[in-house]
Amino acid sequence: MYEEPDDPVVEAWKSWERDLPEALEEIMGSYEKEGGINLRERKNLPSRTEISELLDGLLSVLFPGYLGLQGISRSDAKYVVGDSIHSIYDLLENLIERCLKHECKLKERCRYDYCAARAHSLTAGLIKRIPEIRGYLKDDIEAAYDGDPAAKSLEEVILAYPAIIAISTYRLAHRFYVEEVPFLPRVMSERAHSLTGIDIHPGAEIGRRFFIDHGTGTVIGETAVIGDNVKLYQGVTLGALSFPKDERGRIIKGGKRHPTIEDNVIIYSGATILGGETVIGHDSVVGGNCWVVDSVPANTQVMMRAPNQDYRSTD
Repeated sequence: MYEEPDDPVVEAWKSWERDLPEALEEIMGSYEKEGGINLRERKNLPSRTEISELLDGLLSVLFPGYLGLQGISRSDAKYVVGDSIHSIYDLLENLIERCLKHECKLKERCRYDYCAARAHSLTAGLIKRIPEIRGYLKDDIEAAYDGDPAAKSLEEVILAYPAIIAISTYRLAHRFYVEEVPFLPRVMSERAHSLTGIDIHPGAEIGRRFFIDHGTGTVIGETAVIGDNVKLYQGVTLGALSFPKDERGRIIKGGKRHPTIEDNVIIYSGATILGGETVIGHDSVVGGNCWVVDSVPANTQVMMRAPNQDYRSTD
């Protein structure tokens, strides 16, 4: 008598249903043995999705009508922005509190009610700083317009230039970094990095009228100090020369590891400047693909020698 062969798809699902309980027990066991992420006894950290939502909301308030809050007019701006601020406030306070509570749980250094109060204070402080941050960003946008002959308008700079997203995110994240909010500023910066290809650590200190032209591949380290009216091109690295280690061979954290760039400096594409003691003096120019590990005096041009090139006929 003929029998229909077993359906391989059905058999596969049956096998999976039999194996699932064992697989789940092994996964849970690995959490206990190896240490899990966001286990139930700890306050969950914010997710990347939540932080992206927060950044989108903050950017919409920084640039209403450009990066959010489309259709806003002068007559209803106060109500629309006010409603947005309320939403941002609630989300931001919640995320900061969760970051603080997680850190306190790990280090056992304070009570949870202290974290809630500090989250409230930090959130209010950032909201109050929005006008100040907008002032810095206005200078950055004008520097981009003044420094790029291809820029047709300030509006184009805001909408089209990836550096504006990267720098805006940095200026927000830097405030959290200064206030020692754990986790949040670094994830904010990495979100901008993934969108723009520009990697600015929130710990860097950056002055006014800062512009990154093109930007892809630019890296600015945690302890870098950048003065006013500085312009970088794509692929510039402001990095660490070396990492000192302790007697057990572990990297020693902290200390000035990244260079200082003084006012009115231009650094062209592909240049690498390394070291915490390296200072590029004011009004200097560092040419493309230069490798700099020593300080440069003010009013100096650093250039690579022209390579020898061979020209041969293709005939």
